[in-house]
Amino acid sequence: MNTSEILEGLSANEARLMLALNRLNGRATPEEVFVAGGFGQLVEVMNAASWLQSKGALQISEVARKVYSLKSREALDKGLPERRALKLLDEKGGEMDMKDLSSAVGKEEVSIALGWLRKKNLATIRKEGGSTIIAITDKGRETLGRKMDDELTLEALAREDVSEDELDKATIAALKSRQDLVVEKLAVSRTLELTDLGREMLALGIEVKEEVAQLTPELIQTGRWKDVTIRKYDVRSFAPAIYPGKKHPLTRIADEVRKIFVDMGFQEIDEEYVQPAFWNMDALFTPQDHPARELQDTFYLKRPARLDLDAEDIVDKVCSVHECGGETGSLGWRYEWCREESERALLRTHTTVNSIRHLWRNPEPPVKAFSLSKVFRKEAIDATHLPEFTQIEGIIMEKDASFDMLCGIIREFYARMGFKDIRFRPGYFPYTEPSMEIEVRFKDTWMELGGSGIFRPEVTAPFGIKHPVLAFGLGFERLAMLRFNLKDLRDLYISDVDMLRTSPLI
Repeated sequence: MNTSEILEGLSANEARLMLALNRLNGRATPEEVFVAGGFGQLVEVMNAASWLQSKGALQISEVARKVYSLKSREALDKGLPERRALKLLDEKGGEMDMKDLSSAVGKEEVSIALGWLRKKNLATIRKEGGSTIIAITDKGRETLGRKMDDELTLEALAREDVSEDELDKATIAALKSRQDLVVEKLAVSRTLELTDLGREMLALGIEVKEEVAQLTPELIQTGRWKDVTIRKYDVRSFAPAIYPGKKHPLTRIADEVRKIFVDMGFQEIDEEYVQPAFWNMDALFTPQDHPARELQDTFYLKRPARLDLDAEDIVDKVCSVHECGGETGSLGWRYEWCREESERALLRTHTTVNSIRHLWRNPEPPVKAFSLSKVFRKEAIDATHLPEFTQIEGIIMEKDASFDMLCGIIREFYARMGFKDIRFRPGYFPYTEPSMEIEVRFKDTWMELGGSGIFRPEVTAPFGIKHPVLAFGLGFERLAMLRFNLKDLRDLYISDVDMLRTSPLI
């Protein structure tokens, strides 16, 4: 943009500011420009200055400095605690018992007075018999006839605000360390200065013209639009970014996950966070002595410590499967199953609880269900682990369901999420056989995102299920980390306003 184009695009306030600054020899404060230019409000000066700076005609310089003021006159009117104590010592002949000082100065301030008397070397403290004696020093006697530096500073602050560069650093630091004496605030001084381009524009001639920024129906209907100057707009000029309201990135990904599964014919399900261990572990053929049941993995509740089982029709069948395999042909875990252990209340450690409860209520095919919900494990918080996280869970029960179908469903889901390079490798889970883990390629490395498999007969038989049940559990936060190119899981839950504003909607 050349100089003449910038001149044509100047607003009335910008032209007024340039002319005022020129009268002030090209450099002045906003307050001086405000007076010289006849502005109505100081904000008009700063708005015009910001636009001129973006066009290169003006330079705004800022200097921040600390300014101090007196918080209350009480300290001046009463005197500092050490000053009052010093006067009392002088009246008592230079020495006195600390008990007398406490009754005269006050219990709340006596410790303050003693501390500053010693720190300023105005008095000494000694033990004498069973008493504590305070004695004035030579410096203390000298101070009786003059004001101390902090007292002089307080008097100056009482008159007006004082900049840090006009005060002694040690004195103001000491006053700041005392409560309710001084107030510190940051004052910003701004200076407006014409640039070479600004001077060139002034040389070409600047005229203040009242302009119309927007055509109104009245201007058009009355024909007055012919007599007014329409302000020109430069689409290349700086404009502040506008951030529309939008859902949190995790919410948007969750909506995307739900849409994909619904489009593939799945029904969303969910259950309560608090469950008896029966549904979280026993019903899934997890042995009662399995390490996953220990406190280091599971949050057990104190109130309530136990929950009644709401599936008496299958409790005995699950017990039989654990002890001897029931009618599945399995040997089970070959121990004596404990009902009390299965009634312990806990926060669910996986959303497979949702799946097994749904199968209990719907034992006949076809069943295609998924859940996207919170689970809880006693994990140490680090870049890849959280004690509370979200899991994507899904099951498919059909007459001819197969392992190939499971692989195809998972591959299709990740492909729709934008991940084309997917692989499966063998895995182990107590309630599926065969089992596999899912990995996707990300930046030349493979990242594990979940596990899957076919429910074992020991899981499905107690519920009267006679067809294969395909199951998968996928990590939601890890999926989001890949989508947003994050290395730390915790970043997803930190309220970073810039990340929320700049995250893409699509």
